[in-house]
Amino acid sequence: MAETNLMRGTKVLTVATLVSKILGFIYVVPFSALVGQTGLGLYSYGYTPYTILLSLATLGFPLAVSKFVSKYQSLGDYDTGYRLFKSGLVVMSITGLIAFLLLFFMAPVITPWILPDEAAGVNSYEDIIFTIRMVSVALLIVPIMGMIRGYFQGCHSMMPTAVSQVIEQIVRIAFILAAAFLIMNVYDGNIGLAVGFATFGAFVGGLAGLGVLLYYLFKNRKNMLGMARTKTAEKPLPLRAMYKELISYAIPLSIVGLAIPFFQLIDTMTINGALSRIGMGEVSENYIGVLTQSAHKIVLIPMALATALSVTLVPTITNAYTANDPNRLQQLITQTFQLILFISIPAAVGLFALSDPIFAALFGLEDLAIGGQTLQWYGPITLFFSLFSVTAAILQGINRQMLAITALVAGLGLKLLLNTFLMLAIGPNGAILATYIGFTAAISITVWGIGKYTGFSFALILKRLGWMLAFAVIMAISVMVIETGLSLTFPLTTRFNSYILSGLGASAGAIVYAFLAYRTRLAEIVLGPRFKRPD
Repeated sequence: MAETNLMRGTKVLTVATLVSKILGFIYVVPFSALVGQTGLGLYSYGYTPYTILLSLATLGFPLAVSKFVSKYQSLGDYDTGYRLFKSGLVVMSITGLIAFLLLFFMAPVITPWILPDEAAGVNSYEDIIFTIRMVSVALLIVPIMGMIRGYFQGCHSMMPTAVSQVIEQIVRIAFILAAAFLIMNVYDGNIGLAVGFATFGAFVGGLAGLGVLLYYLFKNRKNMLGMARTKTAEKPLPLRAMYKELISYAIPLSIVGLAIPFFQLIDTMTINGALSRIGMGEVSENYIGVLTQSAHKIVLIPMALATALSVTLVPTITNAYTANDPNRLQQLITQTFQLILFISIPAAVGLFALSDPIFAALFGLEDLAIGGQTLQWYGPITLFFSLFSVTAAILQGINRQMLAITALVAGLGLKLLLNTFLMLAIGPNGAILATYIGFTAAISITVWGIGKYTGFSFALILKRLGWMLAFAVIMAISVMVIETGLSLTFPLTTRFNSYILSGLGASAGAIVYAFLAYRTRLAEIVLGPRFKRPD
């Protein structure tokens, strides 16, 4: 039953998350055409502090609520989770308001941290402040939306989260592109104004997502109230005890959920200064745009499965752990690692092998020199992001949240220590290398913790990892040979040719990897009997 719930919930959320990630990536292409990589850099100046304040405002409550509700429902106590949910909506409204006020009024203070020398940058302080303040409004509603999603997920109902996530993204993107187009092409506005209004799309999209969730709440209200009246506990759990337990889950979840934003924040705060010291200040804002927006959006698409698994894993593993069923727990962990590695490894290798044509196809040839190289270095990080996301979720599911925090702090410490040093030593890509080092350290700690506290044996996973790596190497060689051959006829000098090179190269790589996995029965083992090879 646990495996069925995991796969069913994962399928729903994976499809929704994948659609959301693809949409969130696709819009960057026309948006970058409107505002350029410099505009994307300005966009990241607003979104990075917003993401961190959002996580602090929610305090990890949405995912913690899903874990809390799942735990008590597994014990037959539906009333406790429902009471927590109602009070949590009030709490999220208050913390969202506080976070909005902080970010709005702190914008002039944050701006010099991002761009130490206004004269050295393309974007002005006024533009950065405006962008931060426009995106801050979303903090008024997004925490409330997260609380509702967390409750539904704790009830193992993934559809409300899935539908609201997609609708939110569609509305947000439509607003971003419409606002940027009208300001830049109809009203002759500037990039600062266009990007500022684009970030306001987070609020508009949030309203749409919240509307969907309220519809599901109203639709399921009778059923939820009926379940809440089913009480098994002799004495209701006091709110104070609820929040004490919830906070023990929530704060670690909040901190771990900030892993990628914290790494990006270090880049945002250090890249301009470091590159100026080595005489590359003129490209620093373009590089920030490529690294934190263009390349980053590409990297997040293969990570959709890890994102969906992380959300599903915490309540599901908590259920198995609370029920003291080690066999189910072992099966869930095995299944999780196999899925993540099976999808993330070829994706990472493919982004490395086809970095130039992929970037040119999506963002044109103008910034290919910096964009292609950045994507080649940064593309494989999707595997590291995915592994940390799911291993941290597993630790949270077995109540080892503090170890996940320890892992993240160790990784961030290495990133902060090495970021400027490596950029001064090897140039812009030093920031990416520091990210690899930081995530490697963090993942090493989380994997060690899973083995120690669950007794999980990695022998089988390592064996199958060997096969996946071998197939990925064969795939990479095939892709490079095909790309080299095609480039003789379709040199990377036009955008049309980049479509040919990236499209045929990616298709060939996928076919080679899928064929090898199918012939060796690896696809059947990882994805199920529907991929069984006939004897």
